[in-house]
Amino acid sequence: MKPTNETRSRIRPGNYASRWVPLTIALFMFVALSVQPVAAQSTAGSLVYLAGSENSALNRRMLSLLESTLGSTTTIRSFSSGQTSQDSTTPVITLGPEAFTRVRQENRNVPILALLVDQSFIDGYAERSEGSVSAVLYNPPLIRQAITGQVILPHATHVAMLARPDTAELYESLIEKLPAYGLNGRVFVVSSDEDLIPTLIHALNYGDFILAAPDNSIYNPRTIKHILLTAYRRNRIVIGPSQAYVKAGSLASTYTPLTEIASLAAEYVEHYRAQGRFPTPAYPDTFRIELNQQVARSLNIPLPDRQEIIDSVRERLADPEEATDE
Repeated sequence: MKPTNETRSRIRPGNYASRWVPLTIALFMFVALSVQPVAAQSTAGSLVYLAGSENSALNRRMLSLLESTLGSTTTIRSFSSGQTSQDSTTPVITLGPEAFTRVRQENRNVPILALLVDQSFIDGYAERSEGSVSAVLYNPPLIRQAITGQVILPHATHVAMLARPDTAELYESLIEKLPAYGLNGRVFVVSSDEDLIPTLIHALNYGDFILAAPDNSIYNPRTIKHILLTAYRRNRIVIGPSQAYVKAGSLASTYTPLTEIASLAAEYVEHYRAQGRFPTPAYPDTFRIELNQQVARSLNIPLPDRQEIIDSVRERLADPEEATDE
């Protein structure tokens, strides 16, 4: 029996293929939808948010440095209010304590890498976070500042420090470290504003130099002029608390360049991607020093070359016995 015209039309190749077109499209869409979450996950892995400070120039500078150190494979987006309700797993880099606090208050579970913060601010958060909070520390470590004073004044043996009753703990760990470098330290507590200068005078009678921590209750625009003038009238120098205070009249302070902060921040982000947790807060190994040549000349203090001071500080920190033998 020969096929009828109706039968031929049912098995005609064009009709047969047309039946598979919808099935092919459906299969393609299924595969595409199945692959899409993997691609999204890959994109999220190369994304970080940046929560800036109130200093727009600083924000632009840090953004440029982070883009350079993180590379073209990482996208940096500006953090906005409410961001963590949509994405609580992508790391957020914060600039300064205010930015950190803003992000932290919004979501306590979001991973945060804090930049431009000091150790006393971030340590508690980092210890409780199990690796989801860390920092590249900004203010110079006090032991490095103390050794800088020792290098500039080779015969110095006593370090004096000023603190309020509630900030004296800033110096506790330092005082324990100083004897290993041939130094002794003592904290002089300022109980009230009226006691600042009298307490400072007692500190100057004890110490070969004043070591200043980043303590705004002691060192601030209202007090720094009186502290510096009182110290220099008694032929004593002030080390620290930061690069900015050297311009105001402190003799010296070490500091970390922003380029080094961005470089270590990139390492921390890569570590988080690989391990699911940040390393503990740390200072970059590389540092520089700011010197006030005019103050040094006024006090007849011969200053070594900047790099010579840096090299000596680094060597003594690596080998305390060298400092005590000199």
